[in-house]
Amino acid sequence: MKNWKLLTVLIAMLVFVLAACGSSDEGTKEKEETTGSTGKEQTESNEEASAFPMTIKSTVEGYEDVTFEKAPEKIVVFDYGFLDTLDALGVEVTAVAKGNFPEHLSKFADDKYLNAGGLKEPLFEDIAAMKPDVIFISGRQGDAYEQLKEIAPVVFVGTSNDDYWNSFHASVQIAADLFGKQAEVDAKLAEIDAAIEEVKAISGASDEKALVTLYNEKISAYGPGAGSRYGFVHSVYGFPAAAEDLENSTHGAQISYEQILEINPDILFVVDRLAATGEKSNISEAFNNDIVNKTNAAKNDKIIYLNGALWYLAGGGLTSELLKVNEIKAALQ
Repeated sequence: MKNWKLLTVLIAMLVFVLAACGSSDEGTKEKEETTGSTGKEQTESNEEASAFPMTIKSTVEGYEDVTFEKAPEKIVVFDYGFLDTLDALGVEVTAVAKGNFPEHLSKFADDKYLNAGGLKEPLFEDIAAMKPDVIFISGRQGDAYEQLKEIAPVVFVGTSNDDYWNSFHASVQIAADLFGKQAEVDAKLAEIDAAIEEVKAISGASDEKALVTLYNEKISAYGPGAGSRYGFVHSVYGFPAAAEDLENSTHGAQISYEQILEINPDILFVVDRLAATGEKSNISEAFNNDIVNKTNAAKNDKIIYLNGALWYLAGGGLTSELLKVNEIKAALQ
């Protein structure tokens, strides 16, 4: 009799435990149906929220640190390099500086993207009416900084000629931090690094020396050192400089055809500024003359005309930097 009573109690306890488990399973199932089977969406949302408030520290004199309480949504972009980066990362923007876009950014000419003005002439009233959460600028908009920051937080994202490659990485890191795109940024930087290694294999395979010039009806040449607009062709891509004593600056040193012959580069890179700014260019005719044709570069068919809009306007972006490397690689392979 006692054994029978004990068995009854044990069965009752077992039924209670099974009922409790069933209730727990139903609760878990209901939660999964609400939040997703793994709760991934909620986790990502929590991680994004935990990153804010976020302060973007300024490394450029004259520009203030900016603190964001959440990721910006209404975005105005003046720097084409940073626009390039945001586009590569799938970050939508509200307005851009309208100008002569390189081909890979041509979609931003569409009226879908509001007009923030020219690269050097912001439309202040129009921008204010947009009520942006952030305005991204670079050196071309430096004179407008004080007025723009009265409208919205302004973040400087331009590259520096003094340390081009590291400043490019710093600009990209701002996008990674603000918009939660670290994994995507790492993957794209790895792709750029791999392409650079291929170019360095080409530049290191011979003793050929290179000269980088810019054509704007007159010719400017660039030194290989810090401060030079195109010094990274030597310091990052590995091309030995045909002239070590050229001016290291943003605008370079004006030179003549005779000076090009005197330098006598094995490889002559030419950036077409006229094409970059939408003007009619006669660049191939300009460099096809009796003087330049005496250089090693001309004799070896190594006068390389670089995409003007890409090299003059949109450098410092995740896509543009890869395109620049691949353009040189394709020309020299």
